[in-house]
Amino acid sequence: MNLTLSNPTAPAPDSADGGTWLACIDCEWTGPPFDEIRYRCPDCDGLLEVRYADLPTFDDFAKSEGRGVWRYADALPVESGVSIDEGDTPLYEVPTIEDEVGVSALRVKHEGMNPTGSFKDRGMTVGVKVAEKIGTDRLACASTGNTSAALACYGTRAGTEVLVLLPAGKVAAGKVAQASLHGARILEVDGNFDDCLDIVSELANRGEAYLLNSLNPFRLEGQKTIGLEIVEQFRDQTGDLPDRIVLPVGNAGNTSALFKAFRELVAAGELTPEEVPILTGVQAEGAAPMVEAVETDADFVRRWDEVETIATAIRIGNPVNAPKALPAIRETGGTAIAVTDEEITDAQRALAGDGIGVEPASAASVAGLRKLRESGEISADENVVCLTTGHLLKDPDAAANAGVEPEPVPADTDEVLEHLSK
Repeated sequence: MNLTLSNPTAPAPDSADGGTWLACIDCEWTGPPFDEIRYRCPDCDGLLEVRYADLPTFDDFAKSEGRGVWRYADALPVESGVSIDEGDTPLYEVPTIEDEVGVSALRVKHEGMNPTGSFKDRGMTVGVKVAEKIGTDRLACASTGNTSAALACYGTRAGTEVLVLLPAGKVAAGKVAQASLHGARILEVDGNFDDCLDIVSELANRGEAYLLNSLNPFRLEGQKTIGLEIVEQFRDQTGDLPDRIVLPVGNAGNTSALFKAFRELVAAGELTPEEVPILTGVQAEGAAPMVEAVETDADFVRRWDEVETIATAIRIGNPVNAPKALPAIRETGGTAIAVTDEEITDAQRALAGDGIGVEPASAASVAGLRKLRESGEISADENVVCLTTGHLLKDPDAAANAGVEPEPVPADTDEVLEHLSK
């Protein structure tokens, strides 16, 4: 395994702030993290990531007084965040699905158990704190729903104005309700998510707001704690490490963030390159630009202008983190696969059968596992973790459509018993 992307142990530049700096993944540019707002490299427009002079170990994390995401403060760019106890989400056993697919061990990391019901809280606790440190008075994002809910929640906690751009008619009601209740200013754009991201990125570039989509490198630092938790929890439960992590792919932030977490663990001596889990991405057939790139061995991801899927959280045609995520998949020996909406819904039902309620995009990971196990890409002796990214109540309409129909009965006990006997 060749973990070459953006060496996390590169020497610190003179501009490092407390041993932390920004670096371009495409060229040799480095710069201070907090002196001004940057989302891309000023030299080549490449994506940025956060680097550290010292990389902590699991022993360091064990000494932490923080909880959840902030247990891993030594691996983050700020010492504390705007926090509502995000992270420390459960790693569930799923015995029925494990028996069905036939792998050595299967766990589901349920990020829907975060405070606002999705993994986005991990990024926001860090990103909103960095926004405070830099000094901004308006936070903004484009969203398929979960980002807007998390940013609205954490932004209001920080006492900062929040602006969210949503594709009109394309966001589940539960997510819009969260952003609304937390007081965000919501703009419904006549276009898709990628159109929203184009607009909000331009607003950010004009200095009108601080962007907290996953293009922001600080947000991904919070999300990398998913990978750190998975390693610790899986080892505690099984005495072993996961061989593979299967995860839904939208903007590909989690794929990028987990890869960075594992590269840093290798650099810190906590994992060998051979112990790094294989990263396997899953997209819906109607929104699968990453899968297209992997299958065609392309060096870039082609933007899909038209995307459609029941899995609204991954209804994205231009994943901004593709330059980080493609190496994450390839360098760990992984792959990417597309699944149908029907396969997603069936996986959602299967997870519910093991007591785990997720929104459709989350179930894509299990749908992908099933498909790859059937094809032989995933072998029977593997330890697998499926990442589920959002709670079922994020999209109650989809949950209701996937579930059983209510049965009307009279308001009479005898007639209820008669109905049950049929």
